[in-house]
Order: sequence, then C-alpha cells, then structure tokens
Amino acid sequence: MEKEIGKVTHWYNKISVAVIKLTGGLKTGDTIKVKHGEEESEETVSSMQIDHEAVESAKKGDEVAVKLSGEARDGSTVFKVS
Repeated sequence: MEKEIGKVTHWYNKISVAVIKLTGGLKTGDTIKVKHGEEESEETVSSMQIDHEAVESAKKGDEVAVKLSGEARDGSTVFKVS
C-alpha cells in the first residue's frame, strides 16, 4: 500500500540528495517510492536532515533532505510504502 507524503522541491544531482516538502510524516527506516511520470524508484530512508541537522523523524509541513541511491527530479511525488 502506498500513501503520498510529499513532493521533491529540489534535486541535488552531484550528491544525490532530494529536498522533500512533506504532506505526511516520515522517519528513518521507512520505505519510500519516488515517482516521476513512468519512472519510479523505491528505497529505505537511511538518513535525513532538516536545516543540515540529522533527524530521526519529520512531520507534515517540514522540508527534509534525503540521500537517495536512485534519481529524482523536481516535482517528483514521494510515497510511503507499507
């Protein structure tokens, strides 16, 4: 089951980090799916930051930076997979 939890507002290609504006909660260990059109990738959140500070969890309204192994694009939709 998938639940939309945010959108990618910025993608840092060189360091493979997505900035995600959350519309739902997220914590380390959660599995997320990043979709852009027909492209999608799935992975487990190993770490995330808010304002360059490592955090274990984030809530609706937060903007978090998450390191991804795959690629994302500005405007990609982020889902939590359960």
